[in-house]
Amino acid sequence: MLIVVSAPSGAGKTSLCRAIRKLVASVGYSVSHTTRAPRPGELDGHDFHFVAESVFREMIDRGEFAEWARVHGNLYGTSSRGLEAALDRGEDILLDIDTQGARQLRLRYPQGLFVFVVAPSMKELELRLRERKSDAPQEIARRMARAVDEVSSWREYDYLIVNRHLDEAVRQLQCIIEAERCRTSRLTLPDLDLPTGGGVSTTAPPQVSPPAPSGEGRSTDHAEEGGPV
Repeated sequence: MLIVVSAPSGAGKTSLCRAIRKLVASVGYSVSHTTRAPRPGELDGHDFHFVAESVFREMIDRGEFAEWARVHGNLYGTSSRGLEAALDRGEDILLDIDTQGARQLRLRYPQGLFVFVVAPSMKELELRLRERKSDAPQEIARRMARAVDEVSSWREYDYLIVNRHLDEAVRQLQCIIEAERCRTSRLTLPDLDLPTGGGVSTTAPPQVSPPAPSGEGRSTDHAEEGGPV
């Protein structure tokens, strides 16, 4: 199952996805490629594959991305090779991507699970961007302007999580993933002896003859119980 999580910058989707990877069993993570510089604490190959723009564009030309987009002045993309291999193995793969990439993946994988995350308010979103102290004021302003467009796309997703508190948001995403794993349209039961038609018998019920008509036209020559009519 493809699990796509999108959110405006600062809404907490990266922290949310990190927590889910530790909490929910058998969820893989797709590491995106990007042309932006690493932030403090980020590791190449773990958080992102950090590449030069020339390398990224060569990958585009070779058709190596399942989705890609320019976001906040940098290029981001998801490798199709690793994604297809994981899905072919029946694995659940978590993707932390923007709304542009999510739209591309929705067209390519309509059976995927798409979740949108928002902060409780735009004011809270801006506060979170400032508190993480990783962006200059002009960059924060640009991210806030883009957030307006991103939030307007929330109805394109299957689920919405309002990230008031991280623990609560993690619990909600965990419940969503586990419920979707039980959705009948996603399951096969080759090893269980279950009826394939939902357990409802297709045998026609026995026919019952209608009772004899009464009233006008009926013979009254034999009125005793059990007599012929």
